Formats: sequence, structure tokens, C-alpha cells
Amino acid sequence: MYLLGLDIGTSSIKATVVNASTRQVVASAQYPDKEAPISSPKAGWAEQDPEMWWENTKKAITRLTSSGKFNVKEIRSIGISYQMHGLVMIDKNQKVLRPSIIWCDSRAVETGEKAFKSIGEEKALSRLLNSPGNFTASKLAWVKENESELYDQCYKIMLPGDFIGMKLTGEISTSNSGLSEGIFWDFCDNQVSEDVMKTYGFSNDLIPEIKPVFSNHGEVSQQTMNELGLQIGTPVSYKAGDQPNNALSLNVLNPGEIAATAGTSGVVYAVSDQVSYDPKSRINSFAHVNHQMDDATRIGILLCINGTGILNSWVKHNIAKGIDYPEMNKQAENVAVGSDGLAILPFGNGAERMLENKLVGAQLMNLDFNSHTDAHIYRAAQEGIAFSLKYGFDMMQANGVDPKVIRAGKANMFLSDVFSKTLVNITQTPVELYDTDGAKGAALGGGFGAGIYASLAEAMTGLTLLKTIEPEANSTEEYQEAYQTWTKALALCI
Repeated sequence: MYLLGLDIGTSSIKATVVNASTRQVVASAQYPDKEAPISSPKAGWAEQDPEMWWENTKKAITRLTSSGKFNVKEIRSIGISYQMHGLVMIDKNQKVLRPSIIWCDSRAVETGEKAFKSIGEEKALSRLLNSPGNFTASKLAWVKENESELYDQCYKIMLPGDFIGMKLTGEISTSNSGLSEGIFWDFCDNQVSEDVMKTYGFSNDLIPEIKPVFSNHGEVSQQTMNELGLQIGTPVSYKAGDQPNNALSLNVLNPGEIAATAGTSGVVYAVSDQVSYDPKSRINSFAHVNHQMDDATRIGILLCINGTGILNSWVKHNIAKGIDYPEMNKQAENVAVGSDGLAILPFGNGAERMLENKLVGAQLMNLDFNSHTDAHIYRAAQEGIAFSLKYGFDMMQANGVDPKVIRAGKANMFLSDVFSKTLVNITQTPVELYDTDGAKGAALGGGFGAGIYASLAEAMTGLTLLKTIEPEANSTEEYQEAYQTWTKALALCI
């Protein structure tokens, strides 16, 4: 018996099959090989075509099933992880009305600020746990105001994972966790927020059927079976945003546990049993995947930096031309901690919530033409990413998060010793690296949702610790000095 997990990322789609008995990965595939494009028709805008996600999903699944390592007819469930906060709009024929306004798009910042004041800041924070900010609801309001003809044709709105679920099954659903990440959910009334819907003038008819995160969100259709070979009736039994799903994949489900990821964006994600919020909405609180399971409160407290791996990717393609990431990491290791004073701010991927939705832009500061080399830029970029996470980490601690260890998958930026050691030494918090990723976590989540496992604890049995990185006692001072240089550079920009 096998479980299929899909990770609908910004850069690519990953599909993974897991053996339900051993919980080990049998095969994985990814598409495209190069990073998928993000369209930016105007400064601060970021869009992707949902149909591109679906085509890439089909190609990733086709690659996976052609591996010959498993019998596709033995797949018993499908779980979906997806890029958070994106807005997908469809008509009554399930046709996409416009490109998705994705997570790093900044156009709705002002729209969200107006709604924040209209609802009342204290009321919004206490009920939504966030300002409407630049999230999905505000993006829909922007469409309503600026593209009224398209808005009038809209039958349902969805998050990216809801869209892929619809393409697989023909059915449309969402969850309280998904709606909370879009800032549609009222945590006091445990329902779609009347305040948000009234303030923006939305009809409740736009919201899909709400189902538990772990439940039957539809079954593979005849058309999908014909195209991909998946068996008709196979349930899509789990859908969650990439960061809650990343936490699930690391077995971060209970208060005090912390997960981190550093792909296109960078995230530190803590689980709390308190319905709490940051007064400035710099860090955000959403319903975790297991919120209200067995009546337990489980809130995911999320710090997000938009410009992390995307900065490293930009450096690779525009400065380190012809050099791969391992070689960049090797060269960066030969540069001293602090990059000899060179500081890079990684905020070039839209407005940063941590900085109160300011558009700071990426900045390269203190460059010395006589002493700095490409290798200094490689290191300064990775240090800048780690320092930005530390800057937000302090905000989380001020809001009651007290981590003893951070769990992460050994992937993306965590493949770099420079990045990993910088994060550990600047936060003075050990990092544990595990053999998991979003697609594997989604597969196991789908297994629980389909009833193959009796509990989440059973589903996550077998997680393997690959490496623990501890703070270096003799390096604290030099990392702190480097961080102080970076924070001074940031102060000049905010």
C-alpha cells in the first residue's frame, strides 16, 4: 500500500510516494527542472498561472509513476501541501478567471490596512489573530475594486492546494486552517468572519465547502484516472499550507515545538495552545493542521521572511554564473564570519510582514571594491538570511515562544553549513535536521486523513534524525558582531 504526497511550491512541484507500512520514501519526482516563472506585471506584484501548477503537477506525477518502483494502482490516498496565501478565482465551469495573486505579492497592503482600521484593530487581532494585511482576503478585495468584471464572474475562491484538489477530483473544498491563513476565519466564533465579509462586501457563497484538514476532500475522477493512471475513487484526504505541513512533516504538533524551513521564503513556525497574536501583526497566527482535533487548541505562530532562498538563487544566477550551490557554499566557507563587513538585506521579494509590510528591497551595503570578492557576496547573502530570521526570532520570543531546539528538513538552505551554523550561533539554539520534506509529510498526512493510520503519532513514527548542529561556545562574539553590523544596515533602511 502506498501514499502519494504533492508539494505545490512556487519554484516547482514535487511528488513523492511513501510505503504506508515502513513510512519510507519509495520514489520522488519534481517538475520543472528549472524554477517556474513568477510574473510581475508591475513593481511589487507577483502572479502565477494555476493551470501551470496543474500541468507541472501532472508532469511530476507522470515522472513518478514511470519510475517503475511501485504499482500506481496501490496508491490509497493523496495529501497536498501548497504555497500559502495565494488567491485562485474560478467561474461556474471551474475555469480560472485570472492568474493567482501569490503569497509574495504586495498590491493589497493598503487595502488590508484600511480594513484593519474599519474593523477595529483590537477586534481584528483578537478575532482574526492578524491584521487583514496583505493576505488572501485583501487580495480578493483588490480584485473586487480594480477588476470588477472578473470579480462578478467569480463562483468560488480557493487557495492553491484547493485548486489542485479540485483538478484531481472535480470537487471544491477548503478547511478552517486554509481560511485562517487567508484571514477569513474568526477564532472566537469558529466560523468565517462576518467582519471580514461585511467590510469587504463579499458573499459567503464565494467560500467553498469547509471540511476538516484530515478528511475526504474529494476522490480521483475518471478524467484524472485516464490522464495519470491514479485509481478512480482514491481520496484527497489532506490539504495544508506549506508551513503547517512542514511542521507536520517534522512531527511538530504540540506546544513548545518549533519547525523551520528556508526555501524560496524562510519560516520559523512554533505551535502554541494559546489563541494569541502579535500587536503589530509582524508575526502571524493561524490554525495549525491539528487545531480543534480532540477539542485541543493548536495555533501555529509563523515568522516569514519572503526573501531567503530566492536571494541565494538570485546570487547564483546573476553573480555566480556557472557555479552550483555546493561550490558557492565551499567558497563562502573560506570567508570569515561577518564577510569582512559586507552586509546584505534579503528583502527583495515583496513587502515583509516582519517589517510591518514595508517594501525595503534587497540591499548590499558596505561593499569595498578592494577587498570584497564574489565569495564574500555568497557568504553575506547566507548570513543576511540567517540574520533576518534571528531578527524575527527575537519578536517570537517577546511573544512567549521559548524554543529549546529547532527542527528542519535537510534541504534547501539547510544544506549549507554556512547558513546552518550562522543560524544556530546567532540564535544560540540547536538545529536538528531530519530526512523529510513537504511532499513526504503530505503523503503521511493523507494516510492519516484516509484512516490508514489511527493517529498522527502513528503516521509520523520513523522520522530519522540525520544531524544536530550545536552552538559553538568560542564563536559567539564574532557572530554577534556580524549581526550588529547587519542590524545597523537594516536600521538605515527602515
